[in-house]
Amino acid sequence: MAGITHRSASNMSAARPSGQTVVRLRLIGQMEAWTITSENVLPGGRKTRALLAVVALSAPRPALRGRLAELLWSRRPEEQARASLRQEIHRLLESLSPAGSEILQVTRDHLSLRPGAVWIDVEEVMRATTDQPASLSLLDGDLLEDLDGIDPTFDAWLTTERERLRDRARNVAESLLREQLDPEAAIPAAQRLLQIDRAHEGAWRALMRAHAARGERGMAIQAYDRCRAVLADLLDAAPSQETQKLLSEIRGPSGSRMPLRPPAPLPTADETDGEPPRRENRSTRGGAHVGVLPMQLVGTTDEEAHLAPGLAEEITTALARFRWMFVVSSNSLGRFANESRDEAAIRRTFGIDFLLDGTIQRVRSRLRITVRLLDLRAGNQVVWARRFDRQTNDLLTLQDEIAAEVVAQIDPEILLIEARRSAARPPIDATAYDLMLRAIPLIGRLERGPFMKAGEYLKRSIELEPDYAAAYAWYAYWQMFLVGQDWADDPRAVMKEAGELAERAIVLDPFDARALTIAGHVRAFLHRRLREAITLHDRALSLNPNLAMAWALSAIAFAYMGDAEEAERRNNRYKRLSPLDPHAFFFDAFFILIHLLKRDYESAVAVGRSVIEMNPSFSATYKPYLAALGHLGRVQEAAVVRRRLLTIEPDFTVERFIATTALERQGDRDHYAEGLRRAGVPENDAEVARQGRSTAHNAAL
Repeated sequence: MAGITHRSASNMSAARPSGQTVVRLRLIGQMEAWTITSENVLPGGRKTRALLAVVALSAPRPALRGRLAELLWSRRPEEQARASLRQEIHRLLESLSPAGSEILQVTRDHLSLRPGAVWIDVEEVMRATTDQPASLSLLDGDLLEDLDGIDPTFDAWLTTERERLRDRARNVAESLLREQLDPEAAIPAAQRLLQIDRAHEGAWRALMRAHAARGERGMAIQAYDRCRAVLADLLDAAPSQETQKLLSEIRGPSGSRMPLRPPAPLPTADETDGEPPRRENRSTRGGAHVGVLPMQLVGTTDEEAHLAPGLAEEITTALARFRWMFVVSSNSLGRFANESRDEAAIRRTFGIDFLLDGTIQRVRSRLRITVRLLDLRAGNQVVWARRFDRQTNDLLTLQDEIAAEVVAQIDPEILLIEARRSAARPPIDATAYDLMLRAIPLIGRLERGPFMKAGEYLKRSIELEPDYAAAYAWYAYWQMFLVGQDWADDPRAVMKEAGELAERAIVLDPFDARALTIAGHVRAFLHRRLREAITLHDRALSLNPNLAMAWALSAIAFAYMGDAEEAERRNNRYKRLSPLDPHAFFFDAFFILIHLLKRDYESAVAVGRSVIEMNPSFSATYKPYLAALGHLGRVQEAAVVRRRLLTIEPDFTVERFIATTALERQGDRDHYAEGLRRAGVPENDAEVARQGRSTAHNAAL
């Protein structure tokens, strides 16, 4: 690690007692090796890393040198293979030397790790039991996922080791799930098993039964839908007869997606002091109940008649990917609406909070599709509307595009409406869901007082519901802004806590796309683990390809890696999906950095001028904007922007930027820093002090 002086192995060995752990070795996911003093001792070469991994996984038995040579160089003659092994052993010893202890024990015939000197994540997973299952959460990826293709014999060995690890973890998780009779405990147990084996139908059925037992029929059916998608993706198979039978039992004889328990009678307007009737969520975690009516046809042809129910079903399916929504089947609503499109009757029957409907009208060679969202709790008020004009030459593509844009835009819209409604209610007996909702709009305002209040709300939300994944994710999101705005008293501690919160969120709910993409941004922005971040973002997009936040946050991860083209493609996708997103002040700011990396300074400045007015309190917008102005030599405009930035972050300097930026490539960091210098940003704290003294002197004169 740059900037750290390595001490001699003999001195370090003398300083530590025998048996003390000195290295933490991560083999699950991308391989990592760190000393207890946070020095990176992971070998640079893939063969050297593979050698370390094989020795580690052989423990407590020593690894035979002949076997190691055969695993890693199976295509070479024996003498050449052994010579290559000797070279890799030397490289491995050199790489591990900063740990300052004889971690690797080498003899004529064997290699082994000194007992107790290395903590290995695989060993922790293998030691998990039903009494102590916590270490199962370490299995969040494939074993040595970055070491495929080293050698055919090694690949075969790796496949066996992966199966051995998964089998062990699966057996423990299955035993845990069998012990859970209470639905509240069965849900996290099933989710833990699905994290290990996504195609485990028994776990999916347990999840369906648990949700159904809690009266959450919509969640149970959504679990079936996710099971079907996973089996099709991984195994090219459909759910078994047993799983389909369970679905039929949950749906009931009518086949509808109505709740298992009959809905409680709604209060009248008099009983709610004039406020429109509102159904309370059965779970303290809550969630909006949404339905989609088939569109009404105006002047269309017979060929387009199927578009109305098809588009409604496509939108319903897309909405079901948002974990915080409860979605009613469009088929059930459609059958009901054939008799009556009375919104009040629909709400009474299905317990819906928001209803989406619209019209499809032919205008010569084009279709005009108008969609609107009604808030049924606010007297059927239209809270969102959008018109789409499209050519009719490809109806399936049209259907997909419109469904994607509709759900991407109404997700944040409904979230803000729910937040306003929650904030208007008395704070007494607020649920974890209420507290989380109240925090979300305060984060986006970035006014320090309300922002800190949002942190308090999220902390209380987690205290009320210690296994509420969404609250953990939003709290990590809040802490990311806390660091970015330079409001953290101890940035390192906050960065560490943000990482822990994000990890906890995806352990609690590995299918929450928003939690996954927030975790990805925490890893990229705060911890500079860019490739892990991309993996999480892509997993989020596979679960919900219409989540605008995931497209935007994955874009900035690619920008940090220096891939401006892919970053721009992804951020353009976010913008097409949700052009008026409430977090546009954040996501659109990514375009400034992208243009800066492409040396398109004029575009960076143009975007900077517009984005900065969306939220003048967001400090990150000013920095790439300033760098672009610096490269253009626009001193006067840069002076204005610089003063506004330093009002928010008085201690911002070029040196601080270099120390904290997530940009991976040295050339990108140098280019950005040079732009800041040309824009008049102080180089370091000493220059800030000199400027302060000069200003005071001039004022005195």
